[in-house]
This record gives sequence, structure tokens and C-alpha cells, in this order.
Amino acid sequence: MSPSGALSRSPRTLEVGSLAHFDRLLTAGARMMHGWHAQSLDLRGRSADLDRMDPQGAIFLGCTFDEGMEDSLRSRGALIFPKLQGVPFNPYRGRLYSASELYEDIGSTEYESTLDAKVYHWSILPGQRTSLDATLAAALHDHAIGDALDDLLGNGDFAGNKIVGVMGGHAAQRGTQEFDDAAHLGRLLALAGYTVATGGGPGAMEAANLGAYLSRMPDVDFTAALLTLAAVPGFRPSVTAWARAAAAVVGMYPQGATSLGIPTWFYGHEPPNLFATHIAKYFANSMREAILLELCSGGIVFLPGSAGTVQEIFQDACENFYGAPETVTPMVLVGRDHWERVYPAWPMLRSLAQGKAMEDRIFLVDTVEEALAVVAR
Repeated sequence: MSPSGALSRSPRTLEVGSLAHFDRLLTAGARMMHGWHAQSLDLRGRSADLDRMDPQGAIFLGCTFDEGMEDSLRSRGALIFPKLQGVPFNPYRGRLYSASELYEDIGSTEYESTLDAKVYHWSILPGQRTSLDATLAAALHDHAIGDALDDLLGNGDFAGNKIVGVMGGHAAQRGTQEFDDAAHLGRLLALAGYTVATGGGPGAMEAANLGAYLSRMPDVDFTAALLTLAAVPGFRPSVTAWARAAAAVVGMYPQGATSLGIPTWFYGHEPPNLFATHIAKYFANSMREAILLELCSGGIVFLPGSAGTVQEIFQDACENFYGAPETVTPMVLVGRDHWERVYPAWPMLRSLAQGKAMEDRIFLVDTVEEALAVVAR
């Protein structure tokens, strides 16, 4: 499954995700639009071009046209998905989110006024889980996010990169050793040339994205950022204060390194962190979990966590258990006491792995430095 949820890309369709791409096609002499999928394009001012084209078999999703052009295209055989009313997000968006978009004006407004909060509030309104309009909008949105993630991995900032996932508890507080270790791991992985991917939320996820984001900065700046964040340990009781502390760090170091966060509005009480430079936020948690695990071609490091992290361990283990030997990726559990005694996932994982291709790809270590050494091997 691709991040968009499609089984595979059809060779008979052409994704047109930008005006530049649209213009290049016209310049190259295209006159037939059969099989074109145009998404979230502002095509106002391009009516003369569209009049010259044969749009039969084309699909337009959430595009904007000059007055009368929509009817013209539809009458000539195009399929046009309209903008949905009463939806606080663009179901046809052509790119991933950024923290500045989800937290716009967080420095002067409360979290409840941000796009992230408005979308979550919309998603939990009475009847939204069963409303046809709402479920259609959410499904279209998640497909569009997956499509944008496909593009990022194939032709964008992450093309050709080896991605290492970092999983861990959302409850890790800023200013604790647990948080600092996760940040140090993200920093080490980025410095070693890996792209860090997390679930995009708070706690260990925020720390790992932070470490990657500040990986180009001197140690003294990295330590200073940790101290700044420690003044607001967690997102409770105030998401606003938590987000503002992070925004202050981003403001001090605006040129951070790239990393990926894949959060979900299903757990809307867990706000997305501001240090992932590319945010693929989904409504469907099951899709988000599967995609996050699938992308991690360089393996996954599991930091101490509880139920959610345990679920991710065995979801990844299932993929490795049944996968072809060539597809098995490393699983590194950090914290012997945690994974052998507090939540004894390691004995079960080791039992599952016996006699399988994954047997020599599972590791239990005590430090994030050891985790990096395993991944680098």
C-alpha cells in the first residue's frame, strides 16, 4: 500500500499537482487531458488554455476556475469534484502540512484558534464519524496527504533518503532524561545521514524531531534549546504554553534540518510537535500507523513507552515475521529494564523471531549511542 492508500499508481493517469506542471504540459504541446488528475490548482486566468484543451476523461479535485469554466469543462466530459462546504480544511490539498500552518499565529492566539485545533474540533462534532459528507472529506484528505507524501519520497526533499523511525511514549516530559535521550538519538541519526520519522506528537516523538531539527547546530545551542523547552514540561495543562515554547526555539533557529512527523487527529488530544519540518497528518490512525512503519527502510528504534509503543513493536514485528528476508528491517529496543521487566515485550519478540529471517535483526540495548551503532550496521 502506498501512503495515499492506493494499491499502486495507475500508469494510465497523470497527477498534475502544480501550476508549473500544468504550464509545462501546455508548453510541450498537450491538447488532450484524458487521464489527467488536477488537484488543488488555482486555474483562474487560464480559461483560454482550458478552452483549447479537450478535457474529456480529466478529473479536477478542489480546483478554482474563472466563472463559467466549471460548467464548460463538465459539459465537455470532465469530472469535477467540488469544494466541500463547512469543512475547515482542504480535502484536496497538494502538499504536507508545516508547523507554521497548523499553529499559525500561536504567539498571539490560543491553541483553540489554530487550524490544528479547529480540524480536531470539527472531527468530533456529534455525528461526524457517521456523516457521509464528513467521512468523504476525511477520506479525500487522507488520500491527498498520502499522495503528497508519495511525491516527497519520490521526487522531493526525502527522495533517496534512508528513513529511520523513532517510536516512544507521548508522556515523556521536557527536562527529563527520557526526553533528552530521545532528542540526542534524533540528533545522532540526522548527523549520520538518516531521515528521522516519528509519530509527530509530543513526548519522545517531539524530542526525536527536535534532535534532528537542531542537528546542524553546535552542542551548546542544542543544550540551550533543551533548557528553554524544559520551562514548559508538557502539553498539559496548556497546549498553548507548550506550543509557544517550541515556537520560541524554532524562532531562534529557523533553519533546522528536515524530518518527518506523521500524527493523527484520531488522537487529537495529543497535539503535533513543531519540530517536524514535514507533517503528514491523517484522520485515520490505522492508515497512519501502517504508513509510518512501512516508510522506515532503515529500521525503527523503540524508546521506552507503554501501550501505544508496545502495539507498534508488534505491528512492526508482524511485518518482519511474514516478510521476505530481503524486506526485514532492524528493530532496536532501548532500555533493558523497561522492555524486560516493566513491559516485557523483549522476551515475546525474541520468541517470535526464533528461526525466522528477523532473528538476527532484533536488538535490545541500553543507550541511544548503542542504538545508532546497530542501525548503522
